[in-house]
Amino acid sequence: MTGAAATDLLAKAWRHLERFHGGTLGHFINGADFGGLSGATFENATPIDNARFNLVAAGDAQDIDRAACAARDAFRGWRAVSGPRRRELLHGIADAIEARAEEIALVESFDTGQPLRFMSKAAIRGAENFRYFADKAPEAANGASLPAADHLNYTLRQPIGPVGVITPWNTPFMLSTWKIAPALAAGCTVVHKPAEWSPLSARLLVEICHEAGLPDGVFNSVQGIGEIAGKALTEHPDIKAVAFVGESRTGSLIMQQGAMTLKRVHFELGGKNPVMVFDDADLDRALDAVTFMIYSLNGERCTSSSRLLVQGSIYDAFTALVAERAGRIKVGHPLDPNTEVGPLIHPRHLDKVLGYFDIAREEGATVAAGGGRASDPAGGNYVLPTLLTGANGGMRVAREEIFGPVLTAIPFRDEGEAVAIANDVAYGLAAYAWTADLGRAHRLGRDLEAGMIWVNSENNRHLPTPFGGMKASGIGRDGGDYSFDFYMETKNVCIAYDTHQVPSLGK
Repeated sequence: MTGAAATDLLAKAWRHLERFHGGTLGHFINGADFGGLSGATFENATPIDNARFNLVAAGDAQDIDRAACAARDAFRGWRAVSGPRRRELLHGIADAIEARAEEIALVESFDTGQPLRFMSKAAIRGAENFRYFADKAPEAANGASLPAADHLNYTLRQPIGPVGVITPWNTPFMLSTWKIAPALAAGCTVVHKPAEWSPLSARLLVEICHEAGLPDGVFNSVQGIGEIAGKALTEHPDIKAVAFVGESRTGSLIMQQGAMTLKRVHFELGGKNPVMVFDDADLDRALDAVTFMIYSLNGERCTSSSRLLVQGSIYDAFTALVAERAGRIKVGHPLDPNTEVGPLIHPRHLDKVLGYFDIAREEGATVAAGGGRASDPAGGNYVLPTLLTGANGGMRVAREEIFGPVLTAIPFRDEGEAVAIANDVAYGLAAYAWTADLGRAHRLGRDLEAGMIWVNSENNRHLPTPFGGMKASGIGRDGGDYSFDFYMETKNVCIAYDTHQVPSLGK
């Protein structure tokens, strides 16, 4: 980064980051900072140069128990708070998020390596999540009237209790709000376990919530390693449900860990999402969407369209355009406003992504763009935006989630083959299609095995709609009342009109 603007941005970032630098980030339990009972810590480094930035308290079962007990005790009071009052509090949180949007963006960009151009919107989206569910809080308990001939049935909803929320490292602030806002609106209390590779913005969120007036114990945050703190959270008997965003394998482990206490689970897991481009599509718009949905956010997003399925008649021409675009994408420091792809989150993840380039060559695919590490004198986790062509649906690079700026292009003959290739993976989170054929658009909506399908559009999120996947991509749906279905119990009450014949025995 060079120039006066860059210098100013770095100075602003440092003003917000210096409180964390060189210290130990603790937990936040029952409204107060808590260093942890064991004193164990782990290192947090920035992906910009992999230099150690601070230490983080390594929470364990004792810390989780402390947080879960705080959430259990606070639940009695929080569930009794009226919907209008919860609405007021959640709007206050949204106001506070917006007031600190620049701080959140700069801290998260530094901590995750995500370009500032995307993180600058993360806080705003987080505020939108709180506002949307704030307005739904007064109706959270609403049910339905279901009259019968001799009985009146009605339903009502009640919060399930303390819940665990485990969030990933890629866009941690926004994804945390996406889970925590509806839980709070429903009347649940929360224990949050953030991802260990991007711990900083979780502290900002829990502080903001409490400074906005959230009662002590309603929202608690415990840092820690997934195999220790996460496992303790999913096994804790006071935690009634676990919402998790992350890898499919980890979701399977969480389901096993929660089985003994019969926990309700909500999973948003991995994806190997197809984007299908037919020869009748608006190719200029399709090209924009294809490149955006794989290379934005460093390719580290569950809904990225990482498989490009192109009709054979336009395959060579279209993939050549994608390769040209990929070669022009600016890779650089995440706090540089011009950067489009920043460093990947961690050296272990960098090695994983780089390893797929050798796999692609061994399988017979062609590296049409990128295919290696981007040069960086500071030693950050930078990867060139990559396009793999000449691939088929049986290759590992077409079946496994790489979770980086890597696109695998596969040709298809017709609609039937495109659907078959798209569905022939373990995942089913999202799918995208570009076509001018209205009938085909509806057939794809019916036939594609994915929880969310966008036609002639990139990922466009509408908060009332259901968000979630099929197959190995998840269980349950977020958004609108779908979120309340998870965080609340639905009860049926049946009251007789005293007009029906009551059966009897032994008269």
